[in-house]
Amino acid sequence: MKTIAAGRVVFWEGGGLWVVDVAPDAPSRNETHAHHAFQLTFSLGGDFSLHLEDRVVPGPFAVVAPDAPHAFAARGLVALLFVEPEGPAGRALTQLMAGEPAAVIGRERVQDAPELIAQAFAHPAEARGKLREVGQLICNRIAAHVRTVEPDRRVRQIIKWANDNLDRGLSIEQAADAVGLSPSRTSHLFVEQTGLPFRTYVLWLRLKRAVDAHKEGLDLTGAAQAAGFADSAHLSRTFKRMFGLPAASLDLL
Repeated sequence: MKTIAAGRVVFWEGGGLWVVDVAPDAPSRNETHAHHAFQLTFSLGGDFSLHLEDRVVPGPFAVVAPDAPHAFAARGLVALLFVEPEGPAGRALTQLMAGEPAAVIGRERVQDAPELIAQAFAHPAEARGKLREVGQLICNRIAAHVRTVEPDRRVRQIIKWANDNLDRGLSIEQAADAVGLSPSRTSHLFVEQTGLPFRTYVLWLRLKRAVDAHKEGLDLTGAAQAAGFADSAHLSRTFKRMFGLPAASLDLL
């Protein structure tokens, strides 16, 4: 499959930072999709726009909310900061967005984030480590804007349990046992606190692990197995549903 974008990707607990250089002959935009995390997008010299059902949100800096259907059009170098809504930065963004599916971010809020990301990306020896540091710094800045309340203790326990046991099959019944609730109560509480079903959250975790495994050198089949997907086709379907394009079309280190 033809590569339409190349770059670097790093993850940490609660977020991830992708810096990609989108080819000039890439499709005009990817397919409409939605993912679990906030997506803050920064131009690093390239151009982009977010296409929602009723409007287009232009760059150079913009944010789209979790589970908001959108398509993404870009050319050149751009950065995508994914912020999971359960963490401090995600809870702050939830308040700041006030229910809006997407918005332009003013330069006064962006501050020097694009420059810091670009410098980290260009680091000759420690690009991935520097990108992780910068991504976490930006998240800490976002979290400092708003005082927020942590998710319910039991939901935090479920999130930790899911991350610790991702190498095996996970069900809502097992999650319920881990926190001493009924499956129905656990399911309701998780959706109430995170905005999505437990199964969808687990798929997001598996997708992050698969991307990490792929950039470490595994092919898509090996990455799918490492992340607990049924097979590479299951990984590919999930990736396309959450990011709007095939995993094989990206060259990420």
